[in-house]
Amino acid sequence: MNDRAVTRAAVLRSIGSPLAIEEIRLPALAAGEVHVRLAAAGVCHSDLSLANGTLDQSVPAVLGHEGAGTVVAVGPAVTKVRPGDHVLLNWSPSCGSCWFCVHGEPYLCEQTANAWQRRYARLADGTPLYAGLGTATFGEETIVPSSAVLRLPPTVNLEGAALLGCAMLTGIGAVINSADVQPGESVVVFGTGGVGLSVLQGARLARAEVVIGVDVAAEKEGLARTNGATDFLLADDQVVRRIRERTGGRGADHAFECVGSATTIRQAWSSTRRGGRTTIVGIGAKDERIEFRPQEFFYSARILRGCVFGSTDIGRDLPRLLSHVAAGRIRPDDLVSNRIRLEDAPEALAQMSAGKGARSLIVY
Repeated sequence: MNDRAVTRAAVLRSIGSPLAIEEIRLPALAAGEVHVRLAAAGVCHSDLSLANGTLDQSVPAVLGHEGAGTVVAVGPAVTKVRPGDHVLLNWSPSCGSCWFCVHGEPYLCEQTANAWQRRYARLADGTPLYAGLGTATFGEETIVPSSAVLRLPPTVNLEGAALLGCAMLTGIGAVINSADVQPGESVVVFGTGGVGLSVLQGARLARAEVVIGVDVAAEKEGLARTNGATDFLLADDQVVRRIRERTGGRGADHAFECVGSATTIRQAWSSTRRGGRTTIVGIGAKDERIEFRPQEFFYSARILRGCVFGSTDIGRDLPRLLSHVAAGRIRPDDLVSNRIRLEDAPEALAQMSAGKGARSLIVY
């Protein structure tokens, strides 16, 4: 098959190896496919989880799933977008017909994982390349199914829009959809990376009264407060006690865990008041275990809930977020700790692994 384009991408050759900037070859478009030139891509903790093997990823692959750009061309039978359209890439496309989709839970779609196993391009030697979470935004250009593109208004800033694709839909969705935070309630957020900061923005949007950010890095306090935290605490062995002191001795109405650690999940649970909600957003390691005593559930009457993609129905929630962005009620730019080039993507993952920074944004 003739190549459609030669472009550059950050390639993961094997699990645990550093990303390498290489030329890759995009094939001619098949029916239902869309060729997109990226404007920006966020570096998400899920990309790190794919790179280090916490989440399964076939290799070689181009990671990245949080991106926005411009349509270059469309394949046969594509009618939802056309060349020149600004689009957001959707790493979690739903089929609309499985049990979960029909019952209002498209974020749990049975078919989504199939989109994550796509071979979408080739290395220079002809080796097939997988698209990380189906989108491969760590490349200057990509090819995706039409189900994975969402048209954006032409006035939307594409750099900021990129962060809507995962961090903000996940974080704000966790607050609004999964936990249903109400005005005047108290919220604590464990982990102030890109998703955690989005949860803070969601708590502010929901008009929570006390919003506590928790992190191991003291230097993240400024970012946490910029994104809506009224308080900031370091994650030490006294953090649960201090959260309770700040919330009338009861504990927070809502705790959000955005780290994916057995320790912080346990702390989030213990810092939630009786009858409150603990929402787990972070993706943990396969071999970690958390212990609960059965009487804890009876006595505390807390709700412990997992959260996938902010319980998002993207057709409903993306227009809402865009309206909030236009009104200044949420601010994607406030998540960004570094604007980088594609060449800096390997270092961005290394910094994330060390717990430094919030959202690095690759600007093409």
